[in-house]
Amino acid sequence: MPDRPLSVLFLCTGNSARSILAEAILNHRGNGRFRAFSAGSHPTGRVNPGALELLQRLKLPTDGLRSKSWDEFAVPGAPPLDYIFTVCDNAAGEVCPVWPGQPVAAHWGVPDPAAVSDPAARSRAFEEAYRLLARRIDLFTSLPLSTLDAMALRDRLGAIGRS
Repeated sequence: MPDRPLSVLFLCTGNSARSILAEAILNHRGNGRFRAFSAGSHPTGRVNPGALELLQRLKLPTDGLRSKSWDEFAVPGAPPLDYIFTVCDNAAGEVCPVWPGQPVAAHWGVPDPAAVSDPAARSRAFEEAYRLLARRIDLFTSLPLSTLDAMALRDRLGAIGRS
């Protein structure tokens, strides 16, 4: 285990909703053990207002949240990554940059709340995405990461993504 907080990158195509929610949740619930980031393969350039509204309503910090390219994490000087989680099916199927180090990767697909057209249903979809991500993040942060071998860790992370 590194002598620093573990770095986790959440990836999605647009980096405007699901990956942003995951970044905020882990930074809030990680108790200083984790440092979360998010990025997208084709970032929209803006955080979805529904994501910001939900995070603010739940009193999670939103300062510094922005839609950005995953290229920011594949250059010299980028934070070393320990874990990478794709949270949308499109990003899981794309060819990713070469990440420095050897981060452990898993797919944690979540339906896109931003794709819901009805405003009331969209609000519920954001809440459901938040609930699903929070549960998975809680399961992840409760793992005995320092005692799991690489194969067991990959299996556990994959199981979390299927939960």
